[in-house]
Amino acid sequence: MVPKFRRSYWLLLAVISLSLSGASFAQVAISVSFGPPALPVYVQPVCPAPNYIWVPGYWAWDPSYGDYYWVPGTWVQAPEAGLLWTPPWWGFENGLYLFHAGYWGPTVGFYGGINYGFGYFGHGYEGGRWNHGEFFYNRSVTNVNVTNIRNVYNVRVNNVNVNRVSYNGGPGGLEARPTEAEDAAARERHVPPVAAQTQQREAASRNQQLRATANQGRPPIAATPKPGDFNSGVVRASAAGAPYHPPAKGGAPPSNTHEPAPHPTPTPTSVPHPPNNNSAPIHARNIAPTPAPTPRNTGNPEADKQYQQKQEQLYQQQQREHQQLAQQQQQDHERMAQQQATAAQMQRMEQQHQQQTAQMEQRHYQQQQQMQRQAPPQQHNESRPSQPQRR
Repeated sequence: MVPKFRRSYWLLLAVISLSLSGASFAQVAISVSFGPPALPVYVQPVCPAPNYIWVPGYWAWDPSYGDYYWVPGTWVQAPEAGLLWTPPWWGFENGLYLFHAGYWGPTVGFYGGINYGFGYFGHGYEGGRWNHGEFFYNRSVTNVNVTNIRNVYNVRVNNVNVNRVSYNGGPGGLEARPTEAEDAAARERHVPPVAAQTQQREAASRNQQLRATANQGRPPIAATPKPGDFNSGVVRASAAGAPYHPPAKGGAPPSNTHEPAPHPTPTPTSVPHPPNNNSAPIHARNIAPTPAPTPRNTGNPEADKQYQQKQEQLYQQQQREHQQLAQQQQQDHERMAQQQATAAQMQRMEQQHQQQTAQMEQRHYQQQQQMQRQAPPQQHNESRPSQPQRR
């Protein structure tokens, strides 16, 4: 039975530490109380250049929003010749859906039996192979332009599995188990995702249209020719892999209410409201930036100009502080992942992040209040009432 979902970050997700082997890289896995959407239907963009390897798209989890988001498939260069990509996958374990990070290695390992397509049909990789430091592409399952890429071959692959389920085990999940070769691959040297893959994931996490509750399992950007570029030659999903029905709010997780409430925009006659500390966001990126100042018209142009300059200076200062805190908190997450942080360490970090975010909100609120107290008074053109004319 799937445990009841709660809005709180730490009741919503359990963070645990994993180590694959002594020679493996450290990972922090995330578990969620409900499964990801089905894999969307899309076509593969053409390979941009020789020795690029396809890394398929997948559903990732954003704990800040309590929502899955799609990381588009793309072409990247392996960290070194001879290495192949094992895609990430979700598996149902002990009542939760656990995320297993992808990695590079000399052999493709187990990825849950998930049929990602384009050579990743559940076990191994049929889209290409290394030969004397050069990568050769199987044209039967890979989209390559033979005018630009000559290292090709043709081996027909019978991919009869049309299941687009994106997780292993649990209700409706796949029942695949690792082969002996895949078990052996788990003990080999692993290399973490390259910088281009991290760039792709981070860009996806910032794109609201890629959240599952926004696209209902049919992302508008399903694949890209180049990582991190969501504007040129992107491929849109032609369909969702299956209807997406996240658990309803109040039962398990909220379905379509993961967005933080927008902050009201102050007007020249209103005072900003202090942040509600009982429901303060955890991260700076979850709150709306300080709104741009509104020009004031008191009838005194010189005073209005000076006040506008002060408002603009405060606005720019608060924008910088907001961006710097968001970047710092993101770096904290990446550092903890690299250090194989424990659940207790992650919890302390999130408590610190929430305190930092609340302090910034409170400081900005007080600064805005102080600025409004310095606003020039409205000018009133008082004149004597005219005397009635004598008739």
